[in-house]
Amino acid sequence: MSADRAVAVMKFGGTSVATPAARALAGRRVTDGIAAGFAVVAVVSAMGRAPDPYATDSLLALVARRATRNADLLASAGETIAAAVFAEELCAGGVPAIAITGGDAGIRTDGCFGDAAVLAVDPAPLRAMLAAGSVPVVAGFQGVGPDGAVTTLGRGGTDLSAIALGHALGAERVDIYTDVTGAMSADPRRIPQAQPIEQASLEEISELAEHGAKVMHHKAADFAARTGTRYAIRDLHSGRGTLVDETPDHHRIIAGVTVTGMLTWVRVIRGDIETPSRRMETELEMFRRIAAAGVSIDQVSINQAGVAFVVAGDRGNAIRELLGDLNLAVRVREGCAKLSVVGSGMRGTPGVVERVVDALSRANVEIIHCTDSNITISVLVPAADAARAERAVHDRFLLSNAREAP
Repeated sequence: MSADRAVAVMKFGGTSVATPAARALAGRRVTDGIAAGFAVVAVVSAMGRAPDPYATDSLLALVARRATRNADLLASAGETIAAAVFAEELCAGGVPAIAITGGDAGIRTDGCFGDAAVLAVDPAPLRAMLAAGSVPVVAGFQGVGPDGAVTTLGRGGTDLSAIALGHALGAERVDIYTDVTGAMSADPRRIPQAQPIEQASLEEISELAEHGAKVMHHKAADFAARTGTRYAIRDLHSGRGTLVDETPDHHRIIAGVTVTGMLTWVRVIRGDIETPSRRMETELEMFRRIAAAGVSIDQVSINQAGVAFVVAGDRGNAIRELLGDLNLAVRVREGCAKLSVVGSGMRGTPGVVERVVDALSRANVEIIHCTDSNITISVLVPAADAARAERAVHDRFLLSNAREAP
């Protein structure tokens, strides 16, 4: 690879390679990158969505859905097929291209079938192909574990493939092509007034993805935030989208809002426990049991009144049974949803929580529980009111692009 050729990694999702017309458009993105002087690496997802024959869900329907070595090999086939097809079409258009698996691209994982973590990427194979003038077309969503077995990276894992490869190659551009115009301030299917986000920080997209926004695979967004890997989320047709880098947009407080559910709120009230040390031992035993049962908790609050947290699903009875013999009063409320409000601009800005509370109050939405961390305010509300809550907070902060005074 010539020293003066910067690398561009281009990820194409399932709808972007599902049809000949879509693949032709993706091919133009590749040739445009080459014409602009970039050494291009393409990363592809499986073609289409179920019931399309080569979609991941269609393949997994052939076997029991378990996280096994055999199932991962089967699931990875969709991306391998897409890589071979797209590479052949690039070659037919005069672009020398070579389809390779994630393992052949140097992606090494922890060997956890079904949801593997990327441990390392060896960029040497891709660098050699680029130096020879070829476009590597990498099958996304896959790598190899310590024993050489194929492992998959979890749903949406092709995003992670692209970010990890971009980081390893020191890519100047990592473009995540999709069928929407970049990241949005809310899910436009729920909030028609949702606005495109022109620029977001790595941290903001990571938080939005972690809290359920369908903007980016959460493991990919977290990997990018940890490694400082800048990228863009772009519409395949227009090329427009969201630039995601280390610089937050200082002209707004909130980047976006998102809602997840169904959830159960748990409030634990201490019983007649005689000493602080004994209370601490009892609460520690509570957390041990919850962890041993494989239950993940969120929005944890610990104070003199007791402990409160949230678990996924309608788990009230299960939590009561788990903690029933401890000297604790366990109160549960099922049918909840979490509204998350994310924005780097809330740091150092007074009055943000007040405006969230005011918006929900005006919308007549009950606040069951509220926590904040980093750049996110998370509010637990009744699931039946979640759409109204999301709309109220979105309208309060994001209908104007100007940063408001508190």
